[in-house]
Amino acid sequence: MTWNSVMGVISSIALFLPIFVLLFFRLGGYKSFPALFAYYSMVFAYNLLTEGYISVGKDVVSNWNICNNLLDAPLMLLFLTYFSTSFSFTRIMKISILAIVLFELVVVLTVGFNTKAVTIFLGPALLIVLAYCLHFFVRQTKIAIVNHKGMGKAVMAASLLFAYGCYTIIYLMYYVFKTPYIADTFLVYFLVATFSSLLLSAGIVIERKRVQKLNELKITRKELSSIYAETKTAAPLRTAMLDFDKDQWN
Repeated sequence: MTWNSVMGVISSIALFLPIFVLLFFRLGGYKSFPALFAYYSMVFAYNLLTEGYISVGKDVVSNWNICNNLLDAPLMLLFLTYFSTSFSFTRIMKISILAIVLFELVVVLTVGFNTKAVTIFLGPALLIVLAYCLHFFVRQTKIAIVNHKGMGKAVMAASLLFAYGCYTIIYLMYYVFKTPYIADTFLVYFLVATFSSLLLSAGIVIERKRVQKLNELKITRKELSSIYAETKTAAPLRTAMLDFDKDQWN
């Protein structure tokens, strides 16, 4: 068994871990986490195809790879809106997603649904995602260090920054410079996917604690607001009942 085969198995397990964590902690439908769930499901399935765990034709694997690359940036940017703290910045991110989708559509319609199209659109898409990852990593790290909170987001941002920094280098090696060392390139990809997936899973586990506290706080606020509303309704009634014979005592 070669190193590539070993890392293929390990990376497949690692890529499944975020999916398992999201399902286990019921975060698959929380805010923008469905995009992350879809992203890792897609990548995990592709890993199984390339490693031969699911037997299909080469055309299917090739088409799945192109679809992976088409959906990569839009799905990841959609998930990254989770880190945004303002409506205006989220709007900018959604415009970025729309721009990438339109660019990819133009490239595919012009060049065709092939590897050449991937070479053209994947580079700019990776750079845009990398820029957002860097922005959120710097911001969340500052919050984690200064305010001692948001550690889960900081860990997730770190994992994605590492992943997309490495993916950009792999893109240059594989698609632009067309390295003859394809096996080594895949080995690097497996290592990057494994480490980033493990780190991201740890970040999700930490973030889940914060989400749970926020949900508990929301429930408490709802209960208090309902109690307060009942108190306000009951107060005038009690006052009227106490004052019904006030004139008789004056």
